[in-house]
Amino acid sequence: MLFDLRARGRRRTVQAVYLGLALLFGLGFVGFGVGGGFGGGGIFEAFSGKEGSQNAGFSSQIAAAEKRVHKHPGEAAAWSALADVQFHQASGSEYYEEAKQQFTSQGKALLVKVANSWSRYMALKPANPDLTVAQEMLRVYGQEGLNQPGENVALLQQIVIPAKPPTAALYGQLAEFAYQASNTSVGDLASRKAVSLAPPSERARVKQALEQVKKNPTGSSSGGASTAAATG
Repeated sequence: MLFDLRARGRRRTVQAVYLGLALLFGLGFVGFGVGGGFGGGGIFEAFSGKEGSQNAGFSSQIAAAEKRVHKHPGEAAAWSALADVQFHQASGSEYYEEAKQQFTSQGKALLVKVANSWSRYMALKPANPDLTVAQEMLRVYGQEGLNQPGENVALLQQIVIPAKPPTAALYGQLAEFAYQASNTSVGDLASRKAVSLAPPSERARVKQALEQVKKNPTGSSSGGASTAAATG
């Protein structure tokens, strides 16, 4: 993916590119890595540590949240709260391999539980879906997690983008996930929108970077080198 850190040999170059784009898009990048900028993890997630080992605390919170959903299965907020605490447990250092920038097999098993809780939550059709948890789900469904880019396309289109001011960063991310999901039509529309929202002086570079994403949506090493060159 664009500015993806998971392929070997890319991290140092990618960090420099991230910093440049952070200055370019400014507050257009959203905080914790979900949904803020190009890339499934987002800009701030790329430089921050994962949740520390707090299994005992999370286990008690999960037990309380599970008790709540069992008692009130039709309460949307209860399922959202469960998904949130499950996500934070799965983000613990014991479930995430920093060297590979991937969740472990145990971590991915926990992410499946997060996804199940989120599905139960959305099945209740909440009037205003929880934006914080929706953004967390972008990482759950990202390449480092369950690798379901189609789910992230839906999350961005239906929940995240409508709730935020339009930015080149958000539409660039939508384009990235759409291309990963082989949804070229949505990817092309999102790319054009991202270019139109970028500062005029940067539109050519953003367009070139997104063209590289379209050619290499999964972010192989060769694609990463060309993307970095295109974005300076």
